[in-house]
Amino acid sequence: MNASLPTMVPQADPGAAYRAQKTEIDAAVARVLASGWYILGKEGAAFEAEYAAWTGAGHHAVGCANGTDAIALILRGMGIGAGCTVATVSHTAVATVAAIEMAGATPLLLDIDPDHFTMDPDELVAVLEDPPPGLPPIRAVIPVHIYGQMTELDPMLRACRAAEVQLIEDCAQAHGASLNGDRAGTIGDAAAYSLYPTKNLAALGDGGVVTTRDAELALRIAALRQYGWRERYISDLVGVNSRLDELQAAILRVRLPLLEAGNARRNAIAAAYDEALAGTPYAPPARRPGYGHVFHQYVLRVPERAALQARLRAEGVATAVHYPVPVHLQGAYRDRIALGPAACAETEVAAHEVMSLPMFPELSDAQVETVCGALRRLA
Repeated sequence: MNASLPTMVPQADPGAAYRAQKTEIDAAVARVLASGWYILGKEGAAFEAEYAAWTGAGHHAVGCANGTDAIALILRGMGIGAGCTVATVSHTAVATVAAIEMAGATPLLLDIDPDHFTMDPDELVAVLEDPPPGLPPIRAVIPVHIYGQMTELDPMLRACRAAEVQLIEDCAQAHGASLNGDRAGTIGDAAAYSLYPTKNLAALGDGGVVTTRDAELALRIAALRQYGWRERYISDLVGVNSRLDELQAAILRVRLPLLEAGNARRNAIAAAYDEALAGTPYAPPARRPGYGHVFHQYVLRVPERAALQARLRAEGVATAVHYPVPVHLQGAYRDRIALGPAACAETEVAAHEVMSLPMFPELSDAQVETVCGALRRLA
């Protein structure tokens, strides 16, 4: 090994969170292992109750196997599938679009606001007022709260209500984000969260959760996640197998009370990066006034991305790209997914320019300073 090479600051490190919480997580895992009950037991029920309370009064939470299933289960629970169109964005993890097709619905991909990378509300209003020809009726809209900042929901919600369309929040990257004090996931008709190991609230494996104020919808989703059972072994609905296991639920119960502190640390890291970027050619991520950002990712727009990534790597700073290829340009979807009137033009530009700096709460002050020093030298 070349001793002159710097120690790399990772862009993400799920193991760091486990090491920081090892004693509590190990105790929770041991409790589940000793219990002899590993699927849909007391831990899962307790996590659902605690997550519903954290989300806000009147909410219900249903755990499931992953964030993709969370979206698909909501759609199935709402009766949205074959013969329905669901509008979302192409600048997202492919899971959002995969979930729509899992439910049997037809995706319609809209463009983004180039400053915040979230769904363009003007294009949504336009397609709800004048839907593209040749598609089934639009029955739902899934805005993605990407990178930790919520989409501009107010005009979307008004348009959805006028068109009698369901609004489902994709909160996979926005646990704890807010709009004028209201949490992500509390404004639409239902919300889907991923609990993947790199998320702000993370399991040590796959996991997902659905929230909604609609008690009947929550009960349907709870049945759908286990073969449509309301009574054991009796399928009243055509369901699937998508259960949050007891081990992950117990780990999530350890981590949920620490979420706000983790988000605060992310914001402190983001503030340090903001300051370090002053005087450089690169602008910090745009924030909407009144929106609480939780910095799942700290994302820059960089026209010469590969060169900057190489320069930072040479200084010991790892970066990532979320996401390098829009969904509509990927082999599985190219030329068969409908696009809105903007043809995802801003999405395609962003895909060539977005770059994520290291961002997770366990970054040490020394690691943050390594990143900041490298950024300052970009001036």
